[in-house]
Amino acid sequence: QVQLVESGGDSVQAGGSLRLSCAVSGYTRSMAWFRQARGNEREGVAVIDFYGRTRYADSVKGRFTISKDNANNTLYLQMISLKPADSAMYYCAADLSAALLSLSPVRFQYWGQGTQVTVSS
Repeated sequence: QVQLVESGGDSVQAGGSLRLSCAVSGYTRSMAWFRQARGNEREGVAVIDFYGRTRYADSVKGRFTISKDNANNTLYLQMISLKPADSAMYYCAADLSAALLSLSPVRFQYWGQGTQVTVSS
């Protein structure tokens, strides 16, 4: 049984930074962050596979960094230079596939409940 619990969401001003965390219980291999703004579809933000390879959405490249701490079973998303367009509910996702670098939500089996990020101009 895999459980994912996100934290770290907050309200910040444009240009600010946040670090999201996802506490993981159970065994996973590939993990990702997705986000969903009101009225929009869920979109992939960043993914890290079992081997540590990463992939980012074009909209966040150079501003967001995904990382994982295997010793503490935690996934992170460091976000800098935040923009109002980054405002959304952010979700942690996981799958047992080892080499999954997809940003499509249908490829991930396990999901957290989300943490809200709001960026004001």
